[in-house]
Amino acid sequence: MGVSGCGKTTIGTLLSIETGIKFIDADFYHSKKNKTKMKKGIPLDDLDRSFWLNKINSELIKYSKKSLILACSALKEKYRLKLIKGVEQKVYWFFLNGDFKLIHKRLENRKNHFMSKKLLKSQFDILEIPNYGIEINISEKKEDIINKIIKHI
Repeated sequence: MGVSGCGKTTIGTLLSIETGIKFIDADFYHSKKNKTKMKKGIPLDDLDRSFWLNKINSELIKYSKKSLILACSALKEKYRLKLIKGVEQKVYWFFLNGDFKLIHKRLENRKNHFMSKKLLKSQFDILEIPNYGIEINISEKKEDIINKIIKHI
């Protein structure tokens, strides 16, 4: 979990390759309306996110008996609770954390994504850092991040 541009999709994909565990990206579940809104630089509100979170939760429940890697912003505690409601498996949370400047630079270099870099500040503004799970500094090497996650799980 973490703000846009922190590396969730990259780390999730690499972790899936390394472990053989199925990976899903929450971005895939956004509605066309939400994607259009974000592309225009308009932040999503809780109502916009509600249907999206419910769809992801349904997917997580489908895989409740198996391991699954999910990349999702999950910026607020209530979003994280909604995501795992009814999930029977143990959930491990990894917070990919980095400073605004580094992530903003990453977003400037990202191509073909619906998330406008203008929205980064709004994500940092609503971010509720969990007091559980593992916090990972995104300036570390990808391999070190993957190894840290594998060691924990």
